Amino acid sequence: MSRPRVVVVGGGVSGLACAHRLARSGEVDVRLLESAPRTGGVVATTLLEDRVLEEGPDSFLTTKPWARELACELGLESELVPTDAALRRSFVLARGKLEPVPEGFHLLAPTSLAPFLRSPIFSLRGKLRAALDLLLPRRDGADESLESFVSRRLGREVFLRLAEPMVAGIYTADPATLSLRATMPQFLDMEAEHGSVIRALWARRRTKEAARAHEASGARYALFLTFRGGFATLTDALAARLPAGTVSLGVEARGARREAAGFRVLTSSEEILADALVVAVPAPRAAPLLREVDAELSRLLGMIPHASVATVNVLLRREQVSHPLDGMGFVVPSREGRFVLACSFSSRKFPGRAREGEVLLRAFVGGARHEERVELPQDEIARRVLADLRDVLGIAGEPLRVLVSRFPGSMPQYLLGHLERVAAIEERARRVPGLALAGNSYRGVGVPDCVRSGEEAARSVLRQLAPAP
Repeated sequence: MSRPRVVVVGGGVSGLACAHRLARSGEVDVRLLESAPRTGGVVATTLLEDRVLEEGPDSFLTTKPWARELACELGLESELVPTDAALRRSFVLARGKLEPVPEGFHLLAPTSLAPFLRSPIFSLRGKLRAALDLLLPRRDGADESLESFVSRRLGREVFLRLAEPMVAGIYTADPATLSLRATMPQFLDMEAEHGSVIRALWARRRTKEAARAHEASGARYALFLTFRGGFATLTDALAARLPAGTVSLGVEARGARREAAGFRVLTSSEEILADALVVAVPAPRAAPLLREVDAELSRLLGMIPHASVATVNVLLRREQVSHPLDGMGFVVPSREGRFVLACSFSSRKFPGRAREGEVLLRAFVGGARHEERVELPQDEIARRVLADLRDVLGIAGEPLRVLVSRFPGSMPQYLLGHLERVAAIEERARRVPGLALAGNSYRGVGVPDCVRSGEEAARSVLRQLAPAP
């Protein structure tokens, strides 16, 4: 008796993790369809001789265990490397100058008042307004936008000068419409439980976990890992572990229809019959694919917008850069009027990214508020990024190499009401036997979230296909 067939659409992290888990079960035959000529999705590593240029994600957060657990399962534990412990701080551009993010500043608020009060980033008035968080009445934890929450609790200055650029570096979103409940619900819970975000962070700081987070300024750099040979180490290993013939590259899934015993998947080259279907592409691409399967599900999927981003890797000789690069990178508030959203000092952040005597920088462009910038010609993107970096970091001369990488429609926007939309999507998908959804469009944008999403989709499909007892 032949085993059930599962078609997985999408060969990014979520689709690969799903296919890996399905294949490991030994209970089904798997076919993974990827429209691009390679697997990995937004994970893309370019090796320039012995240099490592990350075009997409460059690390993952270990407080979410799923990516690390998968790496260890694949035998990649020895390839994992942490950030440089001596450089775990970041900067923010303030009035044209890079200033250190106050020690212990946790995404939206300070865990320690002394470094915050000493910081030149904020005016005296802004610091006093932030301290009012200790006295303001609490709300009940109902969702609101990030901009609304930070401005209400800590004041406009903290929002504009630090919270907005730090969160923009994670979600590339418009903070006026970004759902706090869907992205950083812990801050709403802090207010509801402690009556003050600052007071709640002080309480958390006394715990062992918060003490580790306090080691860094800004991002919790001690909690991030990457792969020695680049992030594609993970996706390449996943693809290599799949049985021969599982992955079909350059094959676009153009539609699907319900059949009596499953699905008929229409591709650019054939029609495939499947007992189950996992759709692991962004929601805007999943919507037309599932239109004939469930029109209402398709409509709901189309309500999750995605933004476009670009990364620009810049390789330089160390003597070309006057800034000491004594940190992991910097973020840029929108009020500074720059083309760049943020910049990582890649060769300082992780070992082995560039050669001795070289510097590798990685700038970010675009996002929900500046998508038009991603559509500019590559040489124009490079020119404008270099203009910002020259001014901010004191760069002289021409770079050794510039690599511009665009990722259209890659960043889901968790707008107000996102969790309700996702709940409706999941409920609708449950009504379609044999169907599962995966990806960063729903309940987390990071690589660990994608791994979890793919593995949960695999478990769902296996449960549905299991013979009745």
